[in-house]
Amino acid sequence: MPRKSAAFLLYRLTGDGDLEVLIAHMGGPFWARKNERAWSIPKGEYTDEDPLTAARREFAEEVGEPVLTGEILELGEFRQSSGKVITTFAAEGDFDPAGFASNTFEMEWPKGSGRVQEFPEVDRIEWTGPNRAAELLVKGQVPIVERLRETLLARGVLPA
Repeated sequence: MPRKSAAFLLYRLTGDGDLEVLIAHMGGPFWARKNERAWSIPKGEYTDEDPLTAARREFAEEVGEPVLTGEILELGEFRQSSGKVITTFAAEGDFDPAGFASNTFEMEWPKGSGRVQEFPEVDRIEWTGPNRAAELLVKGQVPIVERLRETLLARGVLPA
């Protein structure tokens, strides 16, 4: 049985009608000096929990605010190269990245030192367009943004 994650992709439309998505730069020493392919959609693993509930919880933990939205879009499941399956939801909303506060995790760093340090799970978030998101997100999450864009086009939310 593959590991399961749930994700919540917040999006907004600019004054010009362009799509922007909220993405998160992964925290910790491994990702500190990386930019491209070092970003993620707020997500996390779950087991016996409803995927939407897990996606909302993970968004709040990684961004520091609950998802306050209207209509929830189910974007589907996306298999990652690791075999993990991400069930993804999206909704329109807005969030000021200045108000962001991530939860933390502990790990031994430097590895083998015996010293345990605390790091933020996410060290920064930002709004970006789909093309830039495709360059920044880990490769397996790029289809999620593409699915959102297709969904919004099909609903007439984005201009064709």
